[in-house]
Amino acid sequence: MLAEPITLPVESSQEPEGIRTPKKAAIAAWIGSALEYYDFFVYGTAAALIFGKLFFPSKDPMVGTIAALATFGAGYVARPIGSFFLGHLGDKYGRKKVLILTLIMMGVSTFLVGCLPTFNQVGILAPILLVTCRLLQGLSAAGEQAGANSMSLEHAPAHRRAFFTSWTLSGTQGGLILATLVFIPLGRMPEAQLLSWGWRIPFFFSAFVVGAGIWIRRTLEETPAFKAAQKAPKIEGKVKLPISVLFRENPSSVFKIIFACLYSVVSTVFAVFTLSYGVNQMHIAKSTMLTLVVLANVIALGAIPTWAVIADRIGRKPIFLIGTLGCSVLVWPFLWAVQSRNVPLIFVFGLLLSGVLYSANNGIWPSMFNEQFATRYRLSGTAIGTQFGNVLPGFAPAIAASLLKSGGWTYVAIFTCVAALISSIAAITMRETYNVPMDQLGKKCA
Repeated sequence: MLAEPITLPVESSQEPEGIRTPKKAAIAAWIGSALEYYDFFVYGTAAALIFGKLFFPSKDPMVGTIAALATFGAGYVARPIGSFFLGHLGDKYGRKKVLILTLIMMGVSTFLVGCLPTFNQVGILAPILLVTCRLLQGLSAAGEQAGANSMSLEHAPAHRRAFFTSWTLSGTQGGLILATLVFIPLGRMPEAQLLSWGWRIPFFFSAFVVGAGIWIRRTLEETPAFKAAQKAPKIEGKVKLPISVLFRENPSSVFKIIFACLYSVVSTVFAVFTLSYGVNQMHIAKSTMLTLVVLANVIALGAIPTWAVIADRIGRKPIFLIGTLGCSVLVWPFLWAVQSRNVPLIFVFGLLLSGVLYSANNGIWPSMFNEQFATRYRLSGTAIGTQFGNVLPGFAPAIAASLLKSGGWTYVAIFTCVAALISSIAAITMRETYNVPMDQLGKKCA
């Protein structure tokens, strides 16, 4: 699975010197992201299956479902705000500090969800508190992936940056697997017990998540690239406000990433909307749909680093386009299979869509997006671009549910397909960086 060393241009010798711990950084990114995104995705699963009944009771179950899915999107509204704050902290004070802070924020807010009273207990206060906790989750997630990706990228060998950076997204898939697995036995509980106390268990588990994540990340060294930038002259290295330099020198990359991130609509439609649609509307067993999500992400654990290895050989953009264009096609037969309640084809098309093709994007964007920026504002640029870009994907489940109610599954397919195509166009305009030395990243081509 590991790529052979690639001959780099002569200027690659200018890579920042220092202690590199690529394996340790990659493992820390994997485990930390798995733990953090367990918290983030356990909310999405609960929103799809449970929260409509607990926090948004309605005579029309579909209305309650749409409202619950909208709270899932609320976390994505907070992420752009958090990207400015956490991006600044990471570029000015270090990647390590941000990664510890995000774990604490995510763990506390997720634990508090498990403590919340329901609508029947306190009325309108319940959904208000739920949305507040979701907003705190979103603030945390804003810095998590950008920080972990920057850390992994800057520790990685020059010719294997995509491979080592892809571990962050493999960890994200691991967190989704864990979150979904927790709900499989809960889904078999009597509904009265599930709605009274069973749903709280996955959220209380986040207390262990926080402790494990902090223990793993506290021993990780800062990156050589960040240390070199801190020691550089003020105009090149330490700046009072890294974000001001970002928008003065490289604003176009931020906007390109915002649109490139629309490929994530595929993920939230698959993992959240389709779960709700299959179970609540098509009456497919919870265990069947949850098993599909788990298997897709198990496949992704192998597919993500495999695509990244290929990208280290041939470039980032071809692999990213394989993912977006492939997903824009495959979403049609997948949604048709769900609408037809054809379980074998649901698994065939679902595993190809989410497990294989979508993994091409997940394997590449951590390196592709981070490599558009110089070290001194890399975390800010990636965080702001990805978190603004993920607002639409965050609300995609609620949008898809509304489209389903008004026009059927073909409207959902069109929405998902168009988002993937826009992402493809944005990716084409980005700089190819797989053979660009670290000290040249973010600089305009000669």
